[in-house]
Amino acid sequence: MFERYELEAFLTLAEELHFGRTAERLGVSTGRISQTVKKLERRVGAPLFARTSRSVQLTPVGLSLYEDLLPAYRQLRAALERAVEAGRGVHGRLRTGFATPWGGELLTAAADTLLARHPGCEITVREVPLDGGTGPLRDGTLDVQFVAFPVREPDLTTGPVLVAEDRVLLVPVAHPLAGRASLGLEDLAGLPLIAPEGASPRYWRDHHFPRRTPSGAAVGRGPAAATWQEVLSHVSAGRGVVPGAALGARYHPRPGIAYVPLRDAPPIEYGLVWPTAADSALLRAFVEAVGASHL
Repeated sequence: MFERYELEAFLTLAEELHFGRTAERLGVSTGRISQTVKKLERRVGAPLFARTSRSVQLTPVGLSLYEDLLPAYRQLRAALERAVEAGRGVHGRLRTGFATPWGGELLTAAADTLLARHPGCEITVREVPLDGGTGPLRDGTLDVQFVAFPVREPDLTTGPVLVAEDRVLLVPVAHPLAGRASLGLEDLAGLPLIAPEGASPRYWRDHHFPRRTPSGAAVGRGPAAATWQEVLSHVSAGRGVVPGAALGARYHPRPGIAYVPLRDAPPIEYGLVWPTAADSALLRAFVEAVGASHL
């Protein structure tokens, strides 16, 4: 069996491929790193590193050991960190955000549930712009955000789908399409599509606010909007149309707006997203509480 220090020395050297940097990271001398590696090599019975005066490289045996040990080591560290957090209990501050009213309801219900169980926690729920961006997570404004998927960012973790809603097209009641029983994505051709302003990723915008129909026809561009209230005002005034969730008819009934089903569009899926590096007992408890909430 390897000692924890031996594991750390081997894995760090495998990443750095430099004895000096490895020693600096671990706060020990280069001599101790060298001795530890030699001890491991004697135990394994084969060289783990090929050393020259100019370079350090993993041998095939060393590379295989590194690939086998790294996942197990990460799991061990995560388990120890969770145990420490469990010993301390669920505590701390959590800042949550939403852009849709149904997201706000879920987050508020989960916060109330969690605060009843852990009154020492502080959980805030706030509205964020409708742009689909995750900037508040990256600039430290929020710890977790209720968003419309997809989210494909390497530094963010996405939870499971919590809400899946059929897609509709919001159109002015005076528009010829308002009286239709349903619409297809091809009907978007030439229509002025209202889209959120902001720096949301292109893949997210193309998913929710397509620039072309499935056949390649261009979709028009309408005014930009920062909030749902702005979206609704634009639609009511006849300035454009916008795809949205069918749930919107329940939360945003307007006499000047018709919610017409988009029969061939995929559902809109919503869930939580948070910085991968920000994992905590409070965050995990909150994610679980949101998953147990219902609209």
